[in-house]
Amino acid sequence: MKRLLAAAFAAATLMFSAPAFAQTPPNVLIVGQIAEPKSLDPAVDTAVNDFRILVNMYDGLVRYKDGTLEVEPALAKSWDISEDGKTYTFKLREGVEFHDGSPFNAEAVKFNFDRMLNEDSEYHDTGPFPLSFFFSAVDTVEVVDDMTVKFTLNEPYAPFLSNLAYPTGLIVSPAAVKEYGQDYGRHPSGTGAYKFEEWDPNSRVVVSRNEDYWDGVPDLEAVVFRPVTDANTRVAEMMSGGLDVMVEVPPDSLSQFADDPNYTVYEQAGPHVWFLILNTKDGVFADKTIRQAVNYAINKEAIVNDILQGTADVAAGPTPPAFAWAHDDSLSPYPYDPEKAKQLLDEAGYDGSELTFYVTEGGSGMLEPQAMATQIQADLEAVGVPVKIETYEWNTFLGKVNPGLEGKADMAEMAWMTNDPDTLPFLALRTDAFPEKGGFNSGYYSNPEVDTLLEEARTATDQAKRAELYKQMQAIVHDDAPWVFVANWKQNAVTKASVENFKLQPSFFLQLQDVAKPN
Repeated sequence: MKRLLAAAFAAATLMFSAPAFAQTPPNVLIVGQIAEPKSLDPAVDTAVNDFRILVNMYDGLVRYKDGTLEVEPALAKSWDISEDGKTYTFKLREGVEFHDGSPFNAEAVKFNFDRMLNEDSEYHDTGPFPLSFFFSAVDTVEVVDDMTVKFTLNEPYAPFLSNLAYPTGLIVSPAAVKEYGQDYGRHPSGTGAYKFEEWDPNSRVVVSRNEDYWDGVPDLEAVVFRPVTDANTRVAEMMSGGLDVMVEVPPDSLSQFADDPNYTVYEQAGPHVWFLILNTKDGVFADKTIRQAVNYAINKEAIVNDILQGTADVAAGPTPPAFAWAHDDSLSPYPYDPEKAKQLLDEAGYDGSELTFYVTEGGSGMLEPQAMATQIQADLEAVGVPVKIETYEWNTFLGKVNPGLEGKADMAEMAWMTNDPDTLPFLALRTDAFPEKGGFNSGYYSNPEVDTLLEEARTATDQAKRAELYKQMQAIVHDDAPWVFVANWKQNAVTKASVENFKLQPSFFLQLQDVAKPN
């Protein structure tokens, strides 16, 4: 294994200076990622880029069934839900160990959720835990016996099982957290199909197969996740043979790979929305009329057709069409109407002040962020709105946007890929989700009616009732225009034709347990 990993490390550092000779080692999968991960601690991560690694190293109590967002057993082999919808009792899978050899049991589950949710926990300072909102309905977690754990909620919460399947619900080793504390994210230990071997910053994360994996030993001996932030460089390395898998293929390159029998192109729709956060707290976007004006001013059809080349659809609101049961089909996207935009700007008394626009070089689901930003800048300037672009590396960008735009910027690019129609609006459109309250409402949008609808929707146990509440929310948010609604993406990836059993999932995660790479 050491020799194999040495080969993997060498492959991970192949330089593009010799593309014609770049080859990957046998039975080791080299994955070209879009960015450096922030951490390998699932409780502190927020980006799908990181989740693509984490879901291969960890398991949750439940997981998404292959090809769906439906929940099935994982570390919990079964569960019961009380009649009032407030108590979930999980029977755990026996004989499972963490990669560090410590036992998986009910105490480990309780430790994980106490760590995130209980400020009195000795290990709460190993956070922060930005998506602990996913489990805000949890009142207590009790150990019933060694292999039984009970969650009691403070109210019924419809997305609870789905949220447990999300990476924030992945179970980490208590022993490793106790040993490494705040450095746990550099020394991860889960129960997943692959075990952590090495993280060389800005170069590679290497994981090796778990020979004792409860759900079947992977065929691959190791996986190397390489951050290749520049899309053109990723394409070049894929074409040169230095990568086996490349995620988020630039639209310009899709046909190139699709027409080459040496590669296989994958596409999969999912719940994605790309939007502009508007700073509704200070500056010009405190005025709804100006927010509506910029929605009319931006030619989303041109972005989707010319820049994204049909790999996305124009977005109409905050809930992606992939959530068919909750999406409001009656809502239409803001049409491209620069004259209407100019009229609204005049009505609002817009003074021509320059806007500051935060843009990222690339990141999870961010599509073609710089090209899209340039088009947006041109469209806004065409209606008399000057825009200054400030561009940042992905993790630096998140560090500027997530704490809030107040006093810093007027708007910022953003993309979310979510598991439930509750997730994005609850975390990014509620008054109680302002950044200082632990949420992601970086534009400080506040509408009490939206707050009420979201609170009611997450506690409704009838799906038809939930759907109606979400549709009411969408209509209000569409009119209030706290965001510019731009695109819903169809994710893609490309592999060498020799890679077998690769799939894209609606969750946008990379599940590599069943992938094979014959010699």
